[in-house]
Amino acid sequence: MPTLSHFDSDQDRFRLRVVVAAVTVLVCFGLLVWRLFNLQVLRHEELSTRAEANRIAVLPIVPNRGRIVDRNGVVLATNYTAYTLEITPSKVEDLEGTIAGLSTFIDIQARDRKRFKRQLEESKSFESLPIRNRLSDEEVARFIAHRYRFPGVEIKARLFRHYPFGEVGSHLLGYIGRINQAEKLAMEDWDEERQANYRGTEYIGKLGLEQRYEEALHGVTGFEEVETTAGGRAVRRLRSQPPTPGHTLVLSIDIRLQAMVEELFGERRGALVAIDPRNGEVLAFVSKPTFDPNLFVDGIDAENWKELNESIDKPLLNRALRGTYPPGSTYKPFMAMAALNSGKRGPSVIIHDNGSFFFGGHRYGSPENEKGGAMDMRRSIVESSNVYYYTLANEMGVDLIHEQLSPFGFGRRTGIDLEGELTGVLPSTEWKRRVNKRPENKKWYAGETISLGIGQGYNNFTMLQMASALSTLVSGGQRYEPRLVREIESAIDGGRRRVSAAALAPLPLKPEHVAVIRDAMYGVTVAGTSTRVFAGAPYLSGGKTGTAQAVGLKGNAKYSANRMAEHLRDHSLYVAFAPRDEPHIALALIVENAGWGAAAAAPIARRVFDHVLLGLDPSPEDVALTRQGLSAAPVGAQRPASSVPLPRLAGVEPAVPAAPASAAAPRAAPAASAARPARPASSGTTP
Repeated sequence: MPTLSHFDSDQDRFRLRVVVAAVTVLVCFGLLVWRLFNLQVLRHEELSTRAEANRIAVLPIVPNRGRIVDRNGVVLATNYTAYTLEITPSKVEDLEGTIAGLSTFIDIQARDRKRFKRQLEESKSFESLPIRNRLSDEEVARFIAHRYRFPGVEIKARLFRHYPFGEVGSHLLGYIGRINQAEKLAMEDWDEERQANYRGTEYIGKLGLEQRYEEALHGVTGFEEVETTAGGRAVRRLRSQPPTPGHTLVLSIDIRLQAMVEELFGERRGALVAIDPRNGEVLAFVSKPTFDPNLFVDGIDAENWKELNESIDKPLLNRALRGTYPPGSTYKPFMAMAALNSGKRGPSVIIHDNGSFFFGGHRYGSPENEKGGAMDMRRSIVESSNVYYYTLANEMGVDLIHEQLSPFGFGRRTGIDLEGELTGVLPSTEWKRRVNKRPENKKWYAGETISLGIGQGYNNFTMLQMASALSTLVSGGQRYEPRLVREIESAIDGGRRRVSAAALAPLPLKPEHVAVIRDAMYGVTVAGTSTRVFAGAPYLSGGKTGTAQAVGLKGNAKYSANRMAEHLRDHSLYVAFAPRDEPHIALALIVENAGWGAAAAAPIARRVFDHVLLGLDPSPEDVALTRQGLSAAPVGAQRPASSVPLPRLAGVEPAVPAAPASAAAPRAAPAASAARPARPASSGTTP
């Protein structure tokens, strides 16, 4: 039977439990109130923003890429819309099974699978990747009918880049391609605004003007805010800002001239650069062979890549920009100007040319067809006397030659608006010390100077440098940074901003010295090595042929093209300007391994001048002869340049109707080594 003391003890324990329970309830309630206060008051703005972000999705709208047109408005690069079949790997359980299922009613070839696999390796699993591009309307309809079977697969409308003239001008235009992992990593270093402008962008300029003017061509990315459900499904559009298309690049290039020159080269390798000396605008920028940039837009397949990358002709090498060559006898007018400028030799000084020059027990020869005799400066250029320039180089020395010719741009970048330009080599004693590691190779030997006078030895330049230097010379010293882009046309108001070639400080050339060189080069076309080529021309021009060794000859070995492999034969060069007294065009060109300069290179220059100055293109039979190196002056009836059809691609970009309701909004869609440098010449080269 419980006692009173037991009752009191139980009552005390009960009270304690009530107090503990009450305190616990109060603490929990206090925590709840604090949590509510924290969420509703202290973190209200943060959580409200987060909730709004969960409710609203911001989708980037990629702008249309800007066009590229030539100086006359001919479109060289544009865009078109086409349907693509795309897979989001993270939403697909069986990727191979899905592709196999799709291929039962949509043509998916092996190259499509390879491209998809390559892009899958470079991308994130939640990104949408195309398995087939350019679907027909019938294929789109078939997929829509079977769409329920393929979660994670959808039809999208994308923008594709199109180069309507295919291989014409490919080295200057470049191409666009899918952004790879290395480029994505590089983009992480961009400022926040620039990164934001590339959200949603999958393609970027990879080469040429597409790369150099990427930001101008890209445009400004727009956005669209949409309200979404918890499952991510869009229910309504809240607001949007349309994208601003990329600007249009208006080039200084004349695509008709460009196409004509490329046709005249035929299957031969080489380069040509033509510049307007009055403003630095580039009129033609040719590198042969070329490639079709359209191959790279979707991602080039392995077969085409192998063919381009492993070809002995190196079609991916931009020879005008990155091919360096010994200039041969085309260097002689510059050596003559260096002599006049430095006071080492006047125009009337006579050097007797007996066909040989001896130095240090070594004989430096001249071509067998050289006339020889008493040479003043004019005749030395007209008849291309080697001995005259052997002696001049010996008198000047390598460092004075470097000092005089470096301001013309030899051995340095011209500043053209393309990436990847090589500097070439204008040798000096300091240069040799810098590039050689072994002490015994650092010393400059006097015998190495001799061949420099005729454009051999260590001399190696690009055709861009040669054309720019000639432009400076014949214009009386006026210098420009060459420019391919003439104007940038705004996508907003159509206004055009002039992209002027930067005028550099002019060289202090004396007019009487310039007149001597101009007159001597004019003599080449009327009494020298290119007389037959310019016979009957209704304008006066100046030029200089050159033949440069691709490989050096041992000892006193004689050059014989017939006994040498084609890629070891001499290069054919020509530099020229026209008209003689007020030059509107200066050019430099090389036809690799084609021999004598007057046979292969000079005929192309004549036809360039006829196009620019007379508006005339060669006849079909003349084109055929020039492609084979068998022409001189034009034959047959020349044609008005405007009447010659451009080599447009046979296919045209497909016209695609408005995308179906299930389709998304449109989205924007290797360097080879330079040519072999020549070894120092031990025997003379043909002019």
